[in-house]
Amino acid sequence: MDDNKHNNSASSLRDQPQGFFLPDLCQVKAVLFLVLLAELLALVLTLDDSGVSHFSWQGFALKSLFCQWAFLASAACLCQLRPSLSRMPLAWGAASSYGLILLLVAALALLGQWLMAGAALDGRWSPNGDQLLATTLIAAVLAGIALRYFYLAQQLQQRQQAELQARIQALQSRIRPHFLFNSMNIIASLIAVKPQAAERAVEDLSALFRASLNDSNSPMTLADEIELCQSYVRIEQNRLGERLQVEWQLAGVPMSLAMPSLVLQPLLENAIYHGIQNLAQGGKVTVAASYEQGILRLSISNPYNPDLPHRHGNRIALPNIEHRLKALFGERASLTTEQDAGRYSVQLSYPVSLGDQE
Repeated sequence: MDDNKHNNSASSLRDQPQGFFLPDLCQVKAVLFLVLLAELLALVLTLDDSGVSHFSWQGFALKSLFCQWAFLASAACLCQLRPSLSRMPLAWGAASSYGLILLLVAALALLGQWLMAGAALDGRWSPNGDQLLATTLIAAVLAGIALRYFYLAQQLQQRQQAELQARIQALQSRIRPHFLFNSMNIIASLIAVKPQAAERAVEDLSALFRASLNDSNSPMTLADEIELCQSYVRIEQNRLGERLQVEWQLAGVPMSLAMPSLVLQPLLENAIYHGIQNLAQGGKVTVAASYEQGILRLSISNPYNPDLPHRHGNRIALPNIEHRLKALFGERASLTTEQDAGRYSVQLSYPVSLGDQE
């Protein structure tokens, strides 16, 4: 795996905002939220002035215009200055944002007074200090609450992301392939009779160890996971020989799709450990994939003999994989199992787009 690929891990599966506490106010959702919030503020101010029975639609329209003006202008300025503000110390960045909002509101309030005076065709104009002070104080209170909310929301998000990352790493670290306990004996037995096969087994084993120890943030693709599975299969074929056959049904699926590491390999391991090696004649494991409407679906199926006593493992692979998928992709991710006509299959799916690896 390329070093450049590891360096771009921040954008593989999740785009995690870090650094300055202000969100990106240029996003459409943020703008719509500010528009709605401005309307609610205008409604509250109008109700405070005129009450319900004498509700002033003209006053509401003027207050709505000013609130929209102030909110959107502040958002536009903070959006443009966010990169510069994020390079400041936190206290300076927060103070600069706060001061910028108050300056904008005061300037817009003065501009509004001037326009209203012009609209009344009064040739003379002087600022209304009381009104300007009241408007600025209201803006100071609301801006302070908003900035405090953004800061606490960012702290909570960072704490949740840290806890999630720790959880994913803990779950991943618990997935230990069964075959590792026997792999060294297999390699030792191959050194004398098949040195090239022993060397290839060492390389495959190293790849599996590397994947197991990798940071869970490291970007992986479906192609990477398939290659890891093939390394595992080669090691097991040294032990099981022709009893183990694997069919890959991957045609038409983009191999560049993002995929968490160690998802398919433990499922393939279970299929071999609980299915193939219990059958004297062996059997075929089928790995199939499909990609439709932004959903990647994968399945692994294997033959098994229901009359044979079931070999219980540590029972953590399937729950851990399901927990990791849910943690990363939410409720749209799923993992199900099925037993039918002497075959056992596991199906998993999760949302992923072709652009996630760019």
